[in-house]
Amino acid sequence: MNRRLSAPVGITATGQCFPPKVVTNDDLSKIMETNDEWIRTRTGIRERRWVEPGTGASQLGAPALQMALDNRGIKASELDLILVTTVTPDTLFPATACRIQHMVGATNAFGFDLNAACSGFLYALTTASSLVAAGGVKRVAVVGVDIMSTIINLEDRATSVLFGDGAGAVIVERVEEGLGIIDFEHKIDGSGGCFLYMPAGGSLKPATAETVAAKEHYIHQAGSEVFKNAVREMADNSKMLMDRNGFTGDQLKLFVPHQANIRIMDAAAKRLELDPSRMMVNIDKYANTTTATIPTALHQAFGEKRMAKGDLVALAAFGAGFTWGATLMRWAY
Repeated sequence: MNRRLSAPVGITATGQCFPPKVVTNDDLSKIMETNDEWIRTRTGIRERRWVEPGTGASQLGAPALQMALDNRGIKASELDLILVTTVTPDTLFPATACRIQHMVGATNAFGFDLNAACSGFLYALTTASSLVAAGGVKRVAVVGVDIMSTIINLEDRATSVLFGDGAGAVIVERVEEGLGIIDFEHKIDGSGGCFLYMPAGGSLKPATAETVAAKEHYIHQAGSEVFKNAVREMADNSKMLMDRNGFTGDQLKLFVPHQANIRIMDAAAKRLELDPSRMMVNIDKYANTTTATIPTALHQAFGEKRMAKGDLVALAAFGAGFTWGATLMRWAY
């Protein structure tokens, strides 16, 4: 079943923000038992950006959104809604969307946070597009931001080397007929939650001195389980979406997968029978910024003229939950 929107809606501007601090694989080798070759051959990552202590998600999200607003040529007061997708909010409440709304001066917008881990941006994009198509709102900002350096355990080298900090933002609104989002598919499987999670800090296990001492406020990941599920679901879901809409890999101008691991991304591209040159890759410079990977990759791809108005673009993600999904669109500007 095609999940077509009732009106043409798409992305009309993008923005991004990364902290200035670059952390290379060689830098990590000075604080843990690892090296550049080990990280690079297994993940495709050469470096990442990490914030300075005391930096919150809103402090990257707001500049990313402001860049998108500037690129669109509109004021923050023209936004109706701000959706922020993150697993590292400034605080559990108020929502990071509230902080970003205040920071950019979006005086006419309401907003909320959405958590679907690495799939969060695609889930928020669908939510925003559906609300615009239904006529409830006119213009929505979707901000994907994560400060992953605050929740990684540097004693766990297999996991900590994977992540970076960053924010990406897009503006979503009505577009010309024939452009914008064509179709989408999202799924969850809660049985996979035990393979990628944070043990403490929620209502089930509130923070205590004991949970902090046990390092239960960091990411815990069963890498092999996440890897095999991500390869299968991200690749199969992308292929299903293409088949459902009668497209083949040679018609796809650009494939933008979640930047989790270059081997997962390559497997998805192979399943689509896609030339590697048409897959957007920035994991080498920024690592896995969780929900920020796709919007920042879109921003960079457009800046590099990797796609133009009317081009077919596919997005795909997989994350903790498990959550996964894909979105197919005609680039709208």
